[in-house]
Amino acid sequence: MQGTTAGLWLAVFASGLYHGVNPGMGWPLAVSAGLMGRGRKDLVGALAPLASGHLLAMLVILLPFALIVALLDWQREIRIGASCLVIAFGVFRAVNKRHPRALARIRPTQLALWSFTIAVAHGAGLLLLPIYLGLCATGELDAAHQASSILMARNLATAVLVSLVHALAMVTAGGVIALLVYAWFGLRFLSRSWFNLDLTWAASLILIGAVGLITA
Repeated sequence: MQGTTAGLWLAVFASGLYHGVNPGMGWPLAVSAGLMGRGRKDLVGALAPLASGHLLAMLVILLPFALIVALLDWQREIRIGASCLVIAFGVFRAVNKRHPRALARIRPTQLALWSFTIAVAHGAGLLLLPIYLGLCATGELDAAHQASSILMARNLATAVLVSLVHALAMVTAGGVIALLVYAWFGLRFLSRSWFNLDLTWAASLILIGAVGLITA
């Protein structure tokens, strides 16, 4: 059981690193802030709103499920439904590669709002759902004998902790890449080495959803 829990937490952290490496999650905006502002100080300063927006997107998805999981009699059905939702969204992202036009209307200075919107639009929070629900299941063998209020508090705390760990990993990975591009690689690296992980992201959603479905 401890191995399962450790593996799930590792998945939370690894998915955060994955999101951070993806340029679509905003690290090029941090590079831009550094180049057009006061250097590394503005680059590092841009990471905070990017992280806060991403964190909020995680919480918006996970907190409602933290409340629902308190309904122990329906936990298996909830996990199956969540996994199917993640798979469906992954298929949608694989088929529909167009980005919502609303994203283009957000000013570059509104980094927290941009980060929140892009994370929601890409299903970043949904990617964590099967992992989060698996974490809840590993710690609730005796939950039937506990008060629902205690169980609900634990699930809410887990949801917040999952979101924090994921967002920290995301901003760390993105921040390191942004600093490397700013200090050494330069903008030429972006023009020559730009990579798009949209299809890989869609495949990840489907894979995580399938794993959640099997383990449910």
